[in-house]
Amino acid sequence: MRVEHLYRYPVKGLSAEALEQVHLEEGACIPHDRRFALVQGDAPFDLAAPAFLPKQNFACLMANARLALVASAFDDRRGQLSLRVPGQAPVQADLGTEAGRQAVTELLTAYLGQEARGTPWFTEAPGHAFTDQRLKGISLINLASLAALEQAIGQELDPLRFRANVYFSGLPAWAEFDWIGQEVMLGGARLEVFKRTVRCPATQVNLQTGERDLDIPKLLRQHFGHADLGVHARVVEGGKVALGDALEALAPPA
Repeated sequence: MRVEHLYRYPVKGLSAEALEQVHLEEGACIPHDRRFALVQGDAPFDLAAPAFLPKQNFACLMANARLALVASAFDDRRGQLSLRVPGQAPVQADLGTEAGRQAVTELLTAYLGQEARGTPWFTEAPGHAFTDQRLKGISLINLASLAALEQAIGQELDPLRFRANVYFSGLPAWAEFDWIGQEVMLGGARLEVFKRTVRCPATQVNLQTGERDLDIPKLLRQHFGHADLGVHARVVEGGKVALGDALEALAPPA
């Protein structure tokens, strides 16, 4: 098995950024993954005590399909976010300043229109990641499982519909589900797989059109009896991971 693609998603709900390599830290996500979010105005998110909240409390593809059309790029060295929103001039914002965060807030809020609730606000919370589960981790997709879904529905799918961090090859379809509760070596890092990834309505969104064109969870249930594609793992020993690195399932303890 080998790593074919690596991605991070600096802003929850916005576009993926391809990586060539990354250093994983114990108990953490990929650096800068889901670091920022547009918090809906009625969400009970406390910046002084950040904690997990379900994704609908934030701008996200599950609820806001048109976000697929927003192009974003984060420069983590300079702390700057570049945004291209349909119909608007490109914006480059310094996220280390209140003015920069407010500019992003106003741009995305205006774009969401009636889907914006209350007075949204764009933020980060040091040490916190706006992930879809309580436990910080890395998401992995077996490309053979994706291919099995494509064959079943007779249609190619953009792998980024599934917003995973690691896409890998070399394993039979669905065999990754056998890893739950076991450890894997991912490049120089060791991970423990803790859950299957249940797919949500975010995967319905066509990333080119910003419209919902396929009910992926329903299709998974129809063809395979479950709505899962991919697994989540937590980093138990940090290390470097790069494109082309090996992925190896470790034997469970006797």
